[in-house]
Amino acid sequence: MLALLTDAHISPDVAKRIRDKRPDIPIHSLREWRGGAFLNAGDEAILTAAQEEGLTFVTYDQRTISTLLVQCGAEGRNHAGVIFLSSRAIAQSDIGIQVHGIIALYDTEHAQGWSNRVEFLRPI
Repeated sequence: MLALLTDAHISPDVAKRIRDKRPDIPIHSLREWRGGAFLNAGDEAILTAAQEEGLTFVTYDQRTISTLLVQCGAEGRNHAGVIFLSSRAIAQSDIGIQVHGIIALYDTEHAQGWSNRVEFLRPI
């Protein structure tokens, strides 16, 4: 089952709009999740906490997160999946395309296993 956590660089409006359109999609914004406790946390702490709750992390931060994923693999640690967005394909300011892309990905992939999985969101 796919459940999502968007990072701090993705507008919280993305999660809100998805919940409004599709209340069946479990999605949280880092700004609201756990009362915002992880808003200023390091990426490793966020990935670890997301893993504990089975939340796939949605982020534009390919550089830092990719490095952490390699480190997790080398150390035998799991993560609950990562969905990368590319600013070349989807502008960070384009909330509508982010919303539609995440919904489309959810509709086709929500029943799949997401442990240690990495995907790139495609614009719809």
